[in-house]
Amino acid sequence: MAPDPHTDDDEIVTWWGLVIEGYHLTQDQLMREIDERVGLAPGAFDILLRLVRSPDHRMPMTRLAREAALSSGGFTKVADRLCRADLIHRQRCDVDRRVTYAVLTEHGVGVADQARQVCAEVLRRRVLEPLGTGASQELAEAMRTLRTANGES
Repeated sequence: MAPDPHTDDDEIVTWWGLVIEGYHLTQDQLMREIDERVGLAPGAFDILLRLVRSPDHRMPMTRLAREAALSSGGFTKVADRLCRADLIHRQRCDVDRRVTYAVLTEHGVGVADQARQVCAEVLRRRVLEPLGTGASQELAEAMRTLRTANGES
């Protein structure tokens, strides 16, 4: 569908501002509850969620840092904290010495599952209830479209 060439500049800027404000407020509430109920900061939650969804609950650390949008140093600090908390451990690759995996521990799997349940509960309350299923699905599709249209080429 072609954009409406008559959309007022201020109107489209306002629309985008509302998207950003709604996202930030919802994300802040989500992360606050996960931290309060599970004890995970946003970076740690993101890493555990990615690992629990990965085959064998492991992923190369460089890929995990990139996907979590963390610098190498920032990721190392988070990974060190997760190791000290017995949520992940580092595992060398058998065939490529340059690769180190982050792997969820048994305790880490349990914490990740608990965090995912809290996340779903909060999203049901803060997104699904106010928007309804149809609008929530439309929002997800719209964000998928923007991700595809604006992703790296």
